[in-house]
Amino acid sequence: MSDLERLMGDCPTLADLPAGARAAVAGQAIAMAVPSGTLLFDTGHACQALPLVVSGSIRVFKRAESGREISLYRVRRDELCIVTISCLLGADAYPATGVAETEVTAVALPRPLFLHLTEHHPPFRQAVFHLFAERLAGLMQLVEEITFRKLDQRLAGLLAARAPLILGSHQQLADELGSVREIVSRLLKQFEEQGWLALARERIEILRPDALAEFASGPR
Repeated sequence: MSDLERLMGDCPTLADLPAGARAAVAGQAIAMAVPSGTLLFDTGHACQALPLVVSGSIRVFKRAESGREISLYRVRRDELCIVTISCLLGADAYPATGVAETEVTAVALPRPLFLHLTEHHPPFRQAVFHLFAERLAGLMQLVEEITFRKLDQRLAGLLAARAPLILGSHQQLADELGSVREIVSRLLKQFEEQGWLALARERIEILRPDALAEFASGPR
């Protein structure tokens, strides 16, 4: 069994394709295996294929001219990249950046194959647009949080969700939230003074996830 056939067998989105469609995928799809840190697409790049992630995580984010970043979402197993789908359907260039956050294995569907499957195989089309709708709802929630929730609440919610231990730099948290490291560091210090967490180098131990969650859900 080839690497592509093995990956196809592990890909939920391709599970119910009829024999003819599976043969088309086997003949045209591309097996991907990339290390952590690989740039998969960038703003302005032409969109060539849809990656169906089998394992690993792709971080999709926007970067401003100042260098500040904000995470839009992550693509993991049985999830789709809404940015890639919209670009494939509209033949547009990418408006965001995608980087392999971990080692990633995936089945990449070239644009002609993706369009063929979407047009001719209703179960595939339904699965794609169902996942597209889920991802769009997540993006709308992100817009709502950025617009209506204070940064300290958003940070508290992020910390509570990742309890009990967060490994990484303050800059990485700032990139998640679309902020700057100095502000995030100051808020973390305030949370530490409240007794909600303990800070160390590239390490945050969450002591009171309940308090962080309550603060995050408080009045905006």
